[in-house]
Amino acid sequence: MTHSVEDSDLTNTGRRPGFDTRHHLAHAANQARERNYRDFLIVDADAHQNENESWSDIVPFIEDPVVRHFAEYSRHMSAMLFPSGGNAANQSGSGRLERYPGRSLEKVPSDIPRDVSLVRREMDSIGVDYQVVFPTSLLGLGMHPDTNMEVQLAWAYTRWMTEVVMPHEPRVKTMVYLPFNEPEACMRFIETFGDRPGVVGFMVAGARYRPIHHNVYAPIYRAIEERGKPLGFHANYYAKERVLEGMNRFLSVHALGFVLYNLVHLTNVIINGIPERFPKLRMIWIESGLAWVPFLMQRLDNEYMMRTAEAPLLKRPPSEYMRESCYYTTQPMESGDLQALETTFRMINADSQLLFASDYPHWDFNLPSTIYDLPFLGEAQKRRILGENARALFRLEAKTVKPEPAATNA
Repeated sequence: MTHSVEDSDLTNTGRRPGFDTRHHLAHAANQARERNYRDFLIVDADAHQNENESWSDIVPFIEDPVVRHFAEYSRHMSAMLFPSGGNAANQSGSGRLERYPGRSLEKVPSDIPRDVSLVRREMDSIGVDYQVVFPTSLLGLGMHPDTNMEVQLAWAYTRWMTEVVMPHEPRVKTMVYLPFNEPEACMRFIETFGDRPGVVGFMVAGARYRPIHHNVYAPIYRAIEERGKPLGFHANYYAKERVLEGMNRFLSVHALGFVLYNLVHLTNVIINGIPERFPKLRMIWIESGLAWVPFLMQRLDNEYMMRTAEAPLLKRPPSEYMRESCYYTTQPMESGDLQALETTFRMINADSQLLFASDYPHWDFNLPSTIYDLPFLGEAQKRRILGENARALFRLEAKTVKPEPAATNA
């Protein structure tokens, strides 16, 4: 679908104005109608905002006056982040992905926060009932050399999200960013934001070096477990990671970088007996895909059987904890070999542990059809993965709240 815009009507970026999420996702809306998602509860467990676009609204919530002063003179949040390096700077495909620059030009109503309008348009087009929304640039803070910067920016973002954005749209949920480099600050985040409306869990940005099984995190895990909410580890890459520095393509960095840190964290979680110490704590491994999980299950089981004494807290093989205490999100789901994918679903107990995620608006986002169209799933399995598993985990309402399909592309 195109816009009726005169050729001469161009912005100073050389791009046509008038970008609209609903037009951009017209084919996705057609998919939703054709597959009749209307009576399917669909929960998107991972989608994103571009918090840079709302930077001026977030800055006033920064508590530290020095950081706030710095932020007031920074055009974007990304200017305050530790630079990630050049080999991963081409996610837009050299500008071919119109969605990235176009969203900043999109016209929205002025009576509600901009992000509310954008998220609503996207959810309605894709056919989503509830969406768990995460930041984007903030996910790089785990490697920031100034740990206070992680605390300050995460605090400001979470206040803005829970006080300004979410009250306008009950379908939008979030998992509170925890500044894991400062464990004491994490407790303040949990106590302040943990019970606010729309908060369905807590999240740690995956790229970081501190060992998450350390005893300093035990009070955090206990506090989260007592609230009955999950803790997610959201994958991201760090291009200055020594093992990734030799990669000359973002394709390579993305393939390995988004798995690397979650693979390390999950190994430490299991081998150090976190599921035994906190048996009601549920962890979600987000945006890592799925292919790495069977590999890790087999690898850890094999090592455990030979060196059981080094994991004294475990009462069962590591893979059993991974398929019972852990949840996984679908995106980006490796579906090139359907037989391998079906085996992966079986190994991770997808019927109860897998959560649909779109990762919109990122360049590699997935639609609900990636699950709905799988030939080896029955309808009951599709319903669980697309929504029911997340509904139970996040304690959401057991009914669809999406608008009628006819209104999707109004």
